[in-house]
Amino acid sequence: MKEIKLKINGKNITTTEGNTILQAAIENGIYIPHLCYEPRLKPIGSCRLCLVEIKGEKKMQSSCATLAREGMEVITDSYTLHQIRKTIVELLLSTHPEDCLTCEKCGDCSLQDLAYLYGVRTNPFDGEKPFFPLEDHNPLILREREKCILCGRCVQICADVQAIFAYTFINRSSKTIVGTAFDKPLTAENCEFCGQCISTCPTGAILSRIEIGKARRWETKGVTTTCPYCGCGCQITLKIKNNNVVGIDSFYKTHNSGNLCGKGRFGWEFINHPDRLKNPLIKRNGKFEEATWDEALTLVSQKLQEIKEKSGPDSLAFIASAKCTNEENYLFQKLARTAFGTNNVDHCARLCHAPTVAGLATVFGSGAMTNSFKDLEIADAVFVIGSNTTENHPIAGLAIKKAKRNGATLIVADPRKIKLTQYADFWLKFRPGTDIALINGIANIIYKENLYD
Repeated sequence: MKEIKLKINGKNITTTEGNTILQAAIENGIYIPHLCYEPRLKPIGSCRLCLVEIKGEKKMQSSCATLAREGMEVITDSYTLHQIRKTIVELLLSTHPEDCLTCEKCGDCSLQDLAYLYGVRTNPFDGEKPFFPLEDHNPLILREREKCILCGRCVQICADVQAIFAYTFINRSSKTIVGTAFDKPLTAENCEFCGQCISTCPTGAILSRIEIGKARRWETKGVTTTCPYCGCGCQITLKIKNNNVVGIDSFYKTHNSGNLCGKGRFGWEFINHPDRLKNPLIKRNGKFEEATWDEALTLVSQKLQEIKEKSGPDSLAFIASAKCTNEENYLFQKLARTAFGTNNVDHCARLCHAPTVAGLATVFGSGAMTNSFKDLEIADAVFVIGSNTTENHPIAGLAIKKAKRNGATLIVADPRKIKLTQYADFWLKFRPGTDIALINGIANIIYKENLYD
């Protein structure tokens, strides 16, 4: 990609051609206030907080929607810009509830941060404070619509990233709000309860119901780890308070770009469940009793050594887990091979993944995935067979949906009408059990008609 040079606030910076002024500023550690912009979404320039002055242009421009150009000179913080932004914040607050002290997003609210930044203590505008009943029709997502600032981020992420279209702008003839078609509850919509709307909402308008009342942002620390639910390996950040997990975050600079599915975002309560086994059990006199980790590990080590000495290392077998990270599984097989001298190491994926491992290893030399999600997004065509991607690997499913939006041809071969078929250009509804015949037929035509490279 070509690099271009420009000036922001008198500072010479470099950015990639095609980036907006706001993206160039963020890359170079220059802060420009914004509310409607979000890295996962197309810029719409609606909040006007990111206005900047450009040398040689009479009108101010939205930095989130204006491309950076070679030699451009930009001012991001003049007296005029400061006053405009302060007025915008005051207008937003004129119709906003004044309940920061009890709001769940206190300390983690972009609007509150901007009010602090611009010193908005009293408001010269007296807007109508709307009232909407609390929308708590489901156990996962809570909506307090009077706190909505119409940034449109939830509408965009639901449409442009998830391709679900559960949210929209309604009541355009009177008081515009974000809602669902005919203002139905989310449970009556096509909503998948992925929680993407929660992750993008800058205020307390959309919340994770299972996190409410557990902690304030400043009371938590973040611990980054890998989601345990599927092979996508999404990076998640656990919100920790008093050594307990109280919520989940995911940030943009990860391979999943901050996107999570419903399991990744909401499926963490088992960690603190009272029925969860937290200490090892050792059977004594026919009954399991709690033991320390040192006791349990010493016992297991002794028993394995006894079996190895009596019957040889190949009398032992080690079973790894798909719920562990690659690094943990690597250490596990190293323990088996190095400490105990056996190659009897297996993995639960053998049941469903063995054919692909064998095929990939034969053709490419490795049984692992050969391409990244980013490669999927820019593909010219995507052929899906043997995978209900949006259910089993939802974030990979998002990459396929993005490829489709980018103009790719999507072909889904499946006897069932899975979710991806509604986005497909072609749905090959073959008879169950004839996958190999279909693939052999396709391979035969590719060979006969010289369509291979």
